[in-house]
Amino acid sequence: MDLQDKNLTKREVEVLELIAEGFINKEIAEKLCVSVTTIKKHIESIYEKWSVHNKVQAVVYGVAIGVICVPDIK
Repeated sequence: MDLQDKNLTKREVEVLELIAEGFINKEIAEKLCVSVTTIKKHIESIYEKWSVHNKVQAVVYGVAIGVICVPDIK
C-alpha cells in the first residue's frame, strides 16, 4: 500500500468528521442520505487505509495528521 492508498475519499472524510462530532452510524446515514451498510463500508475502508481498529483511533489519527479538526465542545 503506497501513500496514495492511505488518502481518504471526500465521503470518508465526511463520515469521519461526523463520527468525531459524536454521531452514530444510523444518524450519519440519515444525514448523508445513504444506508447504514454504506456507512459501515466507509468506516471499514478508513480502518484498512489507516491500519486502525476502531472509531476512536481513526478520529485521533485523523486529527493528528490534519485530515479533520476537533469539533468545538460547548
